[in-house]
Amino acid sequence: MTTDRRPGTQSNGRFLSPLTLAALGVVYGDIGTSPLYALRECFSGSHAMALTRDNVLGVLSLIAWSLIVVISIKYLMFVLRADNRGEGGILALMALIRPERPAQGGGRRWVVVALGLFGAALMYGDGIITPAISVLGAFEGLGIATPALKPYVVPATIVVLVALFLFQRRGTAGVGAVFGPVVLVWFATLAVLGAAQIMREPTVLAALNPFHGLSFFLRNGFAGFMVLGAVFLVVTGGEALYADMGHFGPQPIRFGWFAVALPGLLLNYFGQGALLLRQPEAVVNPFYYLVPHWGLPFLIAIATAAAVVASQAVISGAYSLTRQAVLLGYSPRMRIDHTSSEEIGQIYLPGVNWALMLATVALVIGFGSSSNLAAAYGIAVSGEMVLTTILLFIVSRQVWRWSLPAAAGLCGAFGVIELAFLGANSIKIPQGGWFPLVIALGIYTLMTTWKRGREILGQRLLEHSVPLQVLLGDIAADPPERVPGTAVFMVRTPDITPPALIHNLAHNKVLHEKVVFLSVVTEEVPYVPQSERVKVEALGKSFYSVVARYGFMQDPNIPFVLEQCKAKGLDIVVSGTTFFLGRETLISTERPGMARWREKLFAFMSRNAARATAFFRIPADQVFEVGVQVEL
Repeated sequence: MTTDRRPGTQSNGRFLSPLTLAALGVVYGDIGTSPLYALRECFSGSHAMALTRDNVLGVLSLIAWSLIVVISIKYLMFVLRADNRGEGGILALMALIRPERPAQGGGRRWVVVALGLFGAALMYGDGIITPAISVLGAFEGLGIATPALKPYVVPATIVVLVALFLFQRRGTAGVGAVFGPVVLVWFATLAVLGAAQIMREPTVLAALNPFHGLSFFLRNGFAGFMVLGAVFLVVTGGEALYADMGHFGPQPIRFGWFAVALPGLLLNYFGQGALLLRQPEAVVNPFYYLVPHWGLPFLIAIATAAAVVASQAVISGAYSLTRQAVLLGYSPRMRIDHTSSEEIGQIYLPGVNWALMLATVALVIGFGSSSNLAAAYGIAVSGEMVLTTILLFIVSRQVWRWSLPAAAGLCGAFGVIELAFLGANSIKIPQGGWFPLVIALGIYTLMTTWKRGREILGQRLLEHSVPLQVLLGDIAADPPERVPGTAVFMVRTPDITPPALIHNLAHNKVLHEKVVFLSVVTEEVPYVPQSERVKVEALGKSFYSVVARYGFMQDPNIPFVLEQCKAKGLDIVVSGTTFFLGRETLISTERPGMARWREKLFAFMSRNAARATAFFRIPADQVFEVGVQVEL
């Protein structure tokens, strides 16, 4: 049975505190681990600045105002308003934008889709790097505690990451209960450690004055611009605020940021800065030098726990993003396991899980340190943030009906800042920034190839199809023998006869006494209410058309759809039903459509897609498949 109960989004009264605690664990795990490496990279990375008092205050000013402008203002004040019926994320934002007149909006629609898809593809690159850099950055404290343990940092990181990915099949419902408290303890630790150092060097608070950030650029010129690539590391993970909005609602996310996450981050960054002003030698790893040597084991343990939580949030996000892509038609069907009978968001995708694990482990081995990984980190997230700003501009004009000056002024201000970050991160492409771009380009190619391939396949099948009304007329004129039972034919288009029916008539010369043409439509909204799920139309002679509508956050369940048909006057006994499915064998040709290599890629993806029986939850022993050969 399927359910229309959405993840908890109540955020009033007694629900605010538990939802805020849960949001801390899911939403802020990624951005919360940035203190492990962000400030260090500004002064010891590939484009390190000289460790002077003015530079420390300048970098801290840039960090503080990046968190305020990009996270507090852009995401929490404006982007969270651009929800698609409560859901967030760049694919939800893309689906929110629809031309008012589709016939005249084809070009604009294509641009919106391209922006949304490439932004989603960039998030996969982020999803691969985040577990690697977070866990590796946490374990690097071992080298500070005991230099003899430094050779074991990479092996220990790999063991934790492999264990994390192996655990995914068991689901995250149980572990999710401790995510919030772990991150709450983490942010409290960040705040206490930072505050202790600030008390010893309170002059560091002068960096809250944005003048220090401005003078930093005036003083350092292009070198100051280059350090923005490291400063940007403090806001990586900010996109999760929007992507996970549907799980908690905007109010707990905002409350968690202003009450816990932002104060903890600012206190820790300023505390690291205060430490550097007093002990410049701590630049090798200012985060772990915040505590005395005896406190390192505790800090390494809590940092590792926080890194695992951050990794889990990104992995779960990749699952959700993939499911959205599948249901919106940008990815082949994949096996989707539900790991909880209570929470519809608890899913596990084996194919995505193993791909992420192999790529993450390869990154740890290939780069070897969080400093090296920092060169690869940032380009994907900064690119995704720029694309979100562009889509936000379209939403503000098309959905919110803002004036052009208002929309351009706000989004232009965000765009200037984020393009500066993107430009600074682009310098790091040769040092590793190429990796997430290659991943994103590959995934974008797969998604667009699948979408275009399905369109071409539909056109090819339509060329040889028979209008349903014509077939019904022929059957009325020359009725075939009817046999007991119900036949359900899965169809792409309700008014076109499915090839499986034509083949059945041609070879078996019979029809079932009740014939149902069933099409599943995924709407560009997260959820379709159960009351609006099924539409039944009687076509005469015991033929019926059934349209089942789902949102892109819901999983189709055909037996449940047939049960719902009873309320619409169509009584179907699922146990006595035969399901007819088409299975196409695709052949690449020179016909106009796609390049030959893309046709072959599409055919490969089609052959390896999950079977429709499992995806639609159709009883496998009641399925009759009819093969057809199609030239692309």
